Amino acid sequence: MSFSRRDVLVGGVALSAISACAPVNGIQSAPVIEVFNPALGEIIDPEQSFEVLAEGYTWSEGPAWDVSRQQLYFTDVPQNKAYIWKQGGGVSVLLDPSGIPADETAGFREPGANGLLMAHDGRLLVCNHGRRAIEALDLETQKRETLADKYEGQPFNSPNDVIQASDGMIYFTDPPYGLEGLDASPLKKQTANGVYRLAPNGEIIRLVEDMTFPNGIALSGDENFLLISQSDPSAPLIRRIGLHDSSVDEVWFDASTFMDGKLGLPDGMALAETGHIFATGPGGVFILTSEGKPLGRINPSSASANCAFGEDGRTLFVTAHDRLIKLRTKVRGCAWS
Repeated sequence: MSFSRRDVLVGGVALSAISACAPVNGIQSAPVIEVFNPALGEIIDPEQSFEVLAEGYTWSEGPAWDVSRQQLYFTDVPQNKAYIWKQGGGVSVLLDPSGIPADETAGFREPGANGLLMAHDGRLLVCNHGRRAIEALDLETQKRETLADKYEGQPFNSPNDVIQASDGMIYFTDPPYGLEGLDASPLKKQTANGVYRLAPNGEIIRLVEDMTFPNGIALSGDENFLLISQSDPSAPLIRRIGLHDSSVDEVWFDASTFMDGKLGLPDGMALAETGHIFATGPGGVFILTSEGKPLGRINPSSASANCAFGEDGRTLFVTAHDRLIKLRTKVRGCAWS
């Protein structure tokens, strides 16, 4: 398949590199929050406005909330940078480069870091496209440790998104979005665009190998199920697989009926304590029940890559193409801490 995910997500418009990412705290914009079911009102106020925290990015991604420091980390994947947003302090640079140095980027279409996650040990997990690795970043020393960069002796494609279970198991997706030519890249050594489990002892198991473009990843609240989004315009969906019951393997949410010229594909997700999933997809961020039924959609008029809960647990941060935005929810994020 020759399409570029980002081209599809933003409607095929060529993006120019934007060097200035100006903070714009306080700017309010009225989102279109579409109501599919009246029950949406119990989850989020559909009449509210969202706040634009910063803008000017090429493709913002990877939001992760740091409870101890009360700040958000996010990335601009093509621009190879990672940022910090803090209330009252605006945006500052966390990593430059976030992936690999500019003189090492031959063969990569997106060399920077993508998904981020605060790990149980207080370090920041980094999906590093350029290093083709899952890393752990010490936020005090800036030292990075490679946790995984190979499977069966071959480098990963470009790890994209990551989640950690309470037992320390790390799950991550590995599509080829970081590589020029995607599946046709000569750098691609893996036989599948897989989903992996990394154990605390370093053991790596490929759990899924039959998805075209696995992307976002999330755990159910009871940690019995893994949710995996597929950013394929031919089959845009979220798949649910059982971690302890192999008989559970199903299309949990089919986004194909919502495409209709909308920008975006299934990508990052955030879980609420109520079991509701906030999932990016065509037209913005869907609010789904624990059974995968859509109650509504937040449409910021741009493709949305990912989302995460933060602050008091009832703030949803969204990386919406060239912007970082936030809005309030009536439910608390399950894994926001």
